[in-house]
Amino acid sequence: MIDNSIYDTLGERWYTAWDDPVALLRKENEAKWPWILQRIGEFSAEANTLLDVGCGAGFLSNRLSEEGFEVTGVDLSEESLAVAQRYDSTQRVRYEKANAYELPYSDKSFDVVTCMDFLEHVEDPERVIRECARVLRPGGVFFYHTFNRSALSEAVIIKFVERFVKNTPPRMHVIELFLRPEEVLKFCDKAGLENLDLTGLRPKWGSFSPLDIFRGIVPKTLAFTPTPNLALSYLGVARKDM
Repeated sequence: MIDNSIYDTLGERWYTAWDDPVALLRKENEAKWPWILQRIGEFSAEANTLLDVGCGAGFLSNRLSEEGFEVTGVDLSEESLAVAQRYDSTQRVRYEKANAYELPYSDKSFDVVTCMDFLEHVEDPERVIRECARVLRPGGVFFYHTFNRSALSEAVIIKFVERFVKNTPPRMHVIELFLRPEEVLKFCDKAGLENLDLTGLRPKWGSFSPLDIFRGIVPKTLAFTPTPNLALSYLGVARKDM
């Protein structure tokens, strides 16, 4: 079983640690938020209100608040939410403790809902997607990032990270909860969400030295980039039916 309690213990390390897999999340976010911002411009240009489900320490919430969105971030980890609030440079993000299975918001409340690196941490991702769709207004867009359930992702995301990144706790990820793209697309379709785009995400070649692998830290130069290959992880965007 996955151990989500590890996120309660990170504290300031959410934003400061390099000898921890949380640094990979920070680096991934540098590639995710521009992709999301561009797709919002393409598919929902008038969007203003945004809900970030499973927001953790606010990597995405805080960045999109800086872009002018009215952001609400929800998570079950009060410790993570406290860190997110401290690092909110705008002091405009509304952070609230909430269960993704039962979001405390009315139907059709948000223009955009994001769910980054969260679906692989729950036992019932279909229910989460259904809730995200419920609070999304018709024509609004839903974004997600998750890991593919493949032999390659198990080798890289689980075994490689556990072996080569310091302070990686056991059961941070479990392969059984990873999701194949066709599964997520099916859940979205059942929730009334039409797929608009799907793209992979991978480390950018040349942004790190092979020697970094043996130091046990995430290199500060590491960068991620979109790719057509969905074998490791993938970003998706879907629009709610009108």
